[in-house]
Amino acid sequence: MFSFNSIIKNRPLLMGIVNVTPDSFSDGGKYFDTDSAVRHALMLIDDGADIIDIGAQSTRPGYSEVSPDEEKTRLSGVIKALRAKTDITISVDTYFPEVAEFALKCGADIINDVSGSWNTDMAEIVRNGGAGWIIMHNGAGSVDEVKAFFEDMAQKCDEFGIKKEQLCFDMGIGFGKSYEENLELIANIDLYKKADYPLLLGVSRKRVIGKGSGQEKPDERVYGNIAADTAAIFGGADIIRLHDVKNEKQGILMASELKSKRRK
Repeated sequence: MFSFNSIIKNRPLLMGIVNVTPDSFSDGGKYFDTDSAVRHALMLIDDGADIIDIGAQSTRPGYSEVSPDEEKTRLSGVIKALRAKTDITISVDTYFPEVAEFALKCGADIINDVSGSWNTDMAEIVRNGGAGWIIMHNGAGSVDEVKAFFEDMAQKCDEFGIKKEQLCFDMGIGFGKSYEENLELIANIDLYKKADYPLLLGVSRKRVIGKGSGQEKPDERVYGNIAADTAAIFGGADIIRLHDVKNEKQGILMASELKSKRRK
């Protein structure tokens, strides 16, 4: 059984993003073929990634959904080739249960589920496969609403027989939320983070960073990203999902060091 406890360190984990898509908002098409995706993943590992998160379907605003079969085709070679080269923890970004089951058989460890809803089929695959499950809040939501969602999903998982060690939560920055909701969620993690469950921040290059920092180009938002990372780390975030591991790592490590010196 996968356990987040087995990979959590005394600093936030870095989750490097590999988009095997032609249309992701910041790097669509760059790593669409298997060879380039694997090369990019290995570079992210060299830069310091603790987890590689592979996505075969864009979830940018206005995206066009691809079928589960197409997702599986895009994922298969990348997961297998990467697993043959490294024992890095592999996460797969999908909301289709059949894709999740396929990805685990190919060698993935974690399902990063952006659906924002309870799905018994997905829960059964996670339970039977002993996988990690990142559960994201999707849609508009205040601090109190996200907190209630985490509580509800944790209870459902417990009743279904999924161990808490398998679970991680994500507040869903950029998924149906207003600019103000996004900011409040990043700034107030300590008010809704659920004790004993790791929390993931996925804000890399998103529009909230562009608006807050005044940077229009997604791939040049690294400084705004680091500011958001720092606020989240001080609030208690355990995993930071990011594109630019090499540069953001500096800010994440520094924020972690500063947090460790806070007086209780």
